[in-house]
Amino acid sequence: MPNSKIAGIGFYVPEKVVTNHDLARHMDTSDEWIQERSGIVERRYVNRHEDTTATIGAKAARIAIERAGIDKEEVDFIIFATLSPDYYFPGCGVLAQRELGISKTEIGALDIRNQCSGFVYGLTVADQFVRSGMYKNVLLIGAEVHSIGLDFTTRGRNVTALFGDGAGAVVIQPTEEKGKGILTSKLHSDGTYAEKLAYINPGGHSGYHAKKMGDDTDFGYDPDQEFGGLFLTQHMMDNAMTFPNMDGKLVFKAAVTKFPEVIMEALNDQGYTTEDIDLFIPHQANLRISQLVQRRLKLRDDQVWNNIQRYGNTTAATIPIALCEAWEAGKVKEGDLICIAAFGSGFTWGATLIRW
Repeated sequence: MPNSKIAGIGFYVPEKVVTNHDLARHMDTSDEWIQERSGIVERRYVNRHEDTTATIGAKAARIAIERAGIDKEEVDFIIFATLSPDYYFPGCGVLAQRELGISKTEIGALDIRNQCSGFVYGLTVADQFVRSGMYKNVLLIGAEVHSIGLDFTTRGRNVTALFGDGAGAVVIQPTEEKGKGILTSKLHSDGTYAEKLAYINPGGHSGYHAKKMGDDTDFGYDPDQEFGGLFLTQHMMDNAMTFPNMDGKLVFKAAVTKFPEVIMEALNDQGYTTEDIDLFIPHQANLRISQLVQRRLKLRDDQVWNNIQRYGNTTAATIPIALCEAWEAGKVKEGDLICIAAFGSGFTWGATLIRW
């Protein structure tokens, strides 16, 4: 059975740069306040009515396909990871397929909804498809357009300051080279605190989860409403229930615990230690999280790649953007051991080891 490898990689970020000073014009915040808490200096936003999650995903995909040395018609499966799809349904996989102009081939398209862990989960799925021989050229895209769904008031600053728009993509192919390619992946989840990092409305929950858990949180559900679910109520709008919400302290604590655990699990599975890692690329959620994980794993600065300072948190796109950027900078070389890891909403988390 062959291993799978990343044969081509590409990324795209919008040209529009939004600095912390730009945000300070809309909310009570400052460059110092944002940098101290997240390390972020700026992020990118799409121009509304010009780009979407699917279109920027396709832009990254075109670069990955070209670098893989294949024609777009040779792609035989698409996996698209995002939490900010163009539509509630259908998913972005088919939209990217259409945008790339490969609909005539009628290949399958799968959408991954694992938020910040979406790329790691998607890479694991692609790896298994290729290892089994089912597909030979799997296109995996991670893309996000957060800027159209954030609360640009002081009320929403804790979340809004963190996120940016961007896309990354890879083409996964089989390889017969022994010890090369994707070596192992470890995936985990725990739904206990699902609502602590969530985009709850609109949704079909109708207050079910809060009631079942004895939670008195107001999720905007009207108990007198006989029908409905996927709808917006005036109550939701008036009380800002249509924006992402996050318990930052709880998420931070969980992330700095689970990141090292899953990384060590992957390393132990292959008989490696942290000293064997040539480059560690963490999900770019918060620079403070990445730095703390780095210290706990006793990794040197030259072993870690962070770019959240320039792009913010692009969720499912952070790892492919960072990986591509590092590769373009010559930090990812033939034979290097690359570790990628993510933690996010769900909670879900995972790590993958790649021998480049």
